[in-house]
Amino acid sequence: MSDAHDKTTMFSYQAYGDGPEAVRIVLKHVYEALQDKGYNPFGQIVGYLISGDPTFITSHKNARSLILQIERDVILEELVTHYLKHVE
Repeated sequence: MSDAHDKTTMFSYQAYGDGPEAVRIVLKHVYEALQDKGYNPFGQIVGYLISGDPTFITSHKNARSLILQIERDVILEELVTHYLKHVE
């Protein structure tokens, strides 16, 4: 029989590493959790990335724990890389 903790590890840092796919999965999950709670996901994620304060991210759906598994500089690097690859 598995407990609730086992169910929340599917997005673990070890399972996805810290590459682009991990960042995409975690940010998508965090975005959806923030939307569910009625927050502006973009503003909340930016607030977290600038300040490092995890309280900008809801704990709903384990979002706060997930985003803390990836270093902020890794998230920022992936966001900038993705953005610059798609601008002309």
